[in-house]
Amino acid sequence: MTDAPAVLLDGPADGPRFLFAHGAGAPMDSDWMAAVGHGLAEAGIRVARFEFPFMARRRRDGTRRPPDREPVLLDTWRRVLAAQGPADGVVIGGKSLGGRVAALLADEAGVAGLVCLGYPVHPQGKPDRSRAAPLRDIKTPTLICQGTRDPLGPRETAAALSLSPAVRLVWLEDGDHGFKPRRASGRTESQAIAEAVAATAAFIRACARAGA
Repeated sequence: MTDAPAVLLDGPADGPRFLFAHGAGAPMDSDWMAAVGHGLAEAGIRVARFEFPFMARRRRDGTRRPPDREPVLLDTWRRVLAAQGPADGVVIGGKSLGGRVAALLADEAGVAGLVCLGYPVHPQGKPDRSRAAPLRDIKTPTLICQGTRDPLGPRETAAALSLSPAVRLVWLEDGDHGFKPRRASGRTESQAIAEAVAATAAFIRACARAGA
């Protein structure tokens, strides 16, 4: 096992802990990841952001790459957990890809909770290729924050899934995959992110109390 990836830490050292992975398109210090991470930190959550190998390589040489294969992504999560655990004392999750891979690992690892911010129910334009299988039988308490018009899992698609009773869905009105609403909705991206942060912080605190 190689060393764990470097992490960006936010929030109080004694706060409930959240291990936070990025999506396929942007790094751990993107504006979106920073907004969520800093918002959770202000709510008293200890946040550790990290990068998968494909994104770390992009940071070094500037070349855009597709995500690593699933075994590499899972191994990265396991290394982060080994360094930041014990697993039963943390909530794990992430943006899109990061949350989906965390969902594959959550029950096996025995984490306190799982958060998926924009779950990719299917690839763009391919609704017949469902990626929802990990959510059907998951036992780990799970929160999914989803934009109602997310092209990778809009309300009509995600609401029709057969989800485990452990899964709770929070809908962000008119949000896309990054929760951004249309201007005509009268809502803003900052407002939607703040709603997701509030729901996530409350969920993480509840997981921490349940495990205390």
